[in-house]
Amino acid sequence: MIIFHDPDCVEYSSPGHPERPERIVQTVPILKDRHLPWEWREPRAATIDELLRAHSREHIEHVKNPTGDFDPDTPAIPKIYDHALKSAGASIEAACAALAGERSFVLMRPPGHHATRNRAMGFCYFSNVAIAALDALEHGAERVAIWDFDAHHGNGTEAIVANNPRIQFASIHQFPAYPGTGAKSFANIDNYPVAPETPRKEHVDVVKRALDKLFCFKPELILVSAGFDAYARDPLVQMTLEQEDFASFGQWLHKIDIPTAAVAEGGYSNDLPELIDAFLTAWVA
Repeated sequence: MIIFHDPDCVEYSSPGHPERPERIVQTVPILKDRHLPWEWREPRAATIDELLRAHSREHIEHVKNPTGDFDPDTPAIPKIYDHALKSAGASIEAACAALAGERSFVLMRPPGHHATRNRAMGFCYFSNVAIAALDALEHGAERVAIWDFDAHHGNGTEAIVANNPRIQFASIHQFPAYPGTGAKSFANIDNYPVAPETPRKEHVDVVKRALDKLFCFKPELILVSAGFDAYARDPLVQMTLEQEDFASFGQWLHKIDIPTAAVAEGGYSNDLPELIDAFLTAWVA
């Protein structure tokens, strides 16, 4: 397992914001202590050309030189552009590592799956997984699948990859919930809205069904938007999954013979480090 991580990604914060440095600060030592053979790599920053596959030049410039907060959830923090470039670069490198035969996980901030072509929102500035998917297609992959089990709909990823016949996107998310999208499927987009307080087994079955359908696409690469906020004690949604369920997600990936990279998205409970460890441990077991 390769962990793409930049220690500097914890150097920004906003008072009271749920996407806080502690999410990463508390996870790193647990993974390092429990998994000594795993390799840690500091990622490079994404280039402008790589960003332009997913975002407009105007959006990139806006993130670089903001005139104010992007929305109440997405503040214009000093140097956020630099942090967002590294997060996008990590996702690109993780996808490349997967195609080279390595399991890889991106442990970075900020997350990305809410950022659309022209808008930063929902704690996200650049659409990391979409950028990585488009980069993989540019460098030889024919088909890429994206499996997003974050509790919130990956609206930004969807908006960027919609109607691209070489990408199949599946999002399993609470509905209704932020950002209010993802009620219907269309074209290459498979949305699986899950009602608040849906019984745990039913939710897990939906996540498995979404992954199984992606296999029918015969992808050469699977990118995972790995959000851990569907956990029963996450403060932002009303879902019912437990630690063992995230381990099950990892076990499913362990059994497949398709290059796969996972990118951390949401997850705001104090148990986040244990949830990530359960997922990754099962994946490499």
